[in-house]
This record gives sequence, C-alpha cells and structure tokens, in this order.
Amino acid sequence: MTRVYNDWDEWYPIICDDFGFDKSSDEKSAGLLNDKIRKKGKFNIGNLHLPNQCIVFGAGPSIKKHIALIKNKVNIKDYCLIAADGATTALLEEDIIPTIIVTDLDGSIDSIVEANQKGSILYVHAHGDNIEKINQYVPLLKNIIPTSQSEAHDLLENYGGFTDGDRAVHIATYGLNMNKIILAGMDFGEIITKYSRPEINNMLVHADDIKKKKLAYAEKLIENLKKNNPQLIIINILNYK
Repeated sequence: MTRVYNDWDEWYPIICDDFGFDKSSDEKSAGLLNDKIRKKGKFNIGNLHLPNQCIVFGAGPSIKKHIALIKNKVNIKDYCLIAADGATTALLEEDIIPTIIVTDLDGSIDSIVEANQKGSILYVHAHGDNIEKINQYVPLLKNIIPTSQSEAHDLLENYGGFTDGDRAVHIATYGLNMNKIILAGMDFGEIITKYSRPEINNMLVHADDIKKKKLAYAEKLIENLKKNNPQLIIINILNYK
C-alpha cells in the first residue's frame, strides 16, 4: 500500500523559525544538488527488489550494543538495512554493508565512499549548511537519490524528516513503503558519538544545546509519523521478539 500522507510542510516552517534557518539557503543547496544529479543521473530505487521491512541504524551511543543484538536476534538478509549517515562507520566496522545510506554528508566521507563503492545506495540531502560538501563530495559518489527539506522539484525528493535518523524513517515509510521498521542506535539523548561527529576527539561527548534540540525534534517527528501511520510497525530493537 502506497502511503501519501506527509505533513512536513507543517513542520518545516516551525523548524526554520526555531533554528533561524534561511529557506533561501535551503533552496540554493537543493538547486545545486539537483543540477549535479541531473548531470550524473538519478538512481532508480524502483529497480531494486527490497524486503518490505527494514532496520534503521542511528549513530547514537547504543549503536554497537544494538548491532550485537541484531546479529543475535535477526537474519539481516531479511531486512533492508538503512544507515543514518555516521552509523555507516559503525556498520562497516562490523562487516555490514548498508543497503541504503541517508546522509547530509557530515559523517565520515571515507566510510560513505567505501560503502557506496561496495553497493550502498545514497539518499543525499541538501540544506543550507552543506553547499560546500555537495560541491566537494557528490562528484565522488554514485547511485544517488537527491533529497531536500525545501519544496521538492525536478529530481529532488522530500519525504519529510529533519535529522538523518528520522529522515531515514520517513524515507522508509513514504519512499520505500516498508511495513515494519526496527530502530537501532536511535537514542535521542544528551550523549553523541564520534560516529555522528567525526571531528570530536572522544568516542562519547555531551551534545551541545543545538544538537539536543535537533534530537528532540527527531523523536517528535518519528512519534508523529507513528500517529499518522497506525498500521506501520515501528519498534526499537530492544523490544524485538
């Protein structure tokens, strides 16, 4: 069943106002990404025969514990594996290649390039703060589906979602029509990892106020998505049976 309900148009202006984001910068970034993918060619995800259930991996402090649980509880061949940006590094360390990576290009580019070369499909996101990274890194990558938080047009997709993690859940719901989504490494807490922020020196650090607010929105958006899709199963790996 195709799901068409997505109320991102209601959330987007609220988030822009709360964080002081410039919508014109989002549109500029989206236009740049669209132009680059027009030259490269957009990947057609419809050509893949994906399972109708997935695991979305976030880059939170529980990620390695949750990967271990998944290895014990789940046959990962039965699932589409979706990594939210920096979670790609944690998966590669465990010899797992994600089916899909959802990224705004601020995780480890080396990990994203490696996984992409090994077959991972990329949903690359444009927003006002990553114009430089789109210019620098998109030419290195292939099999890209471009996403935007501003209005979708031409080759751009917008399934909703704010952070890489909750956007991955939105893509799984509205873009891939998954029936069941298992969440792993999605903590929404006050601790972040080096997987999420490669520039930090320690594996775990306290999130700054902006990051904490972003994670709070991510949690709200996933809860809102659950409310709008009552037939969809979204569970944490800790509750998997």
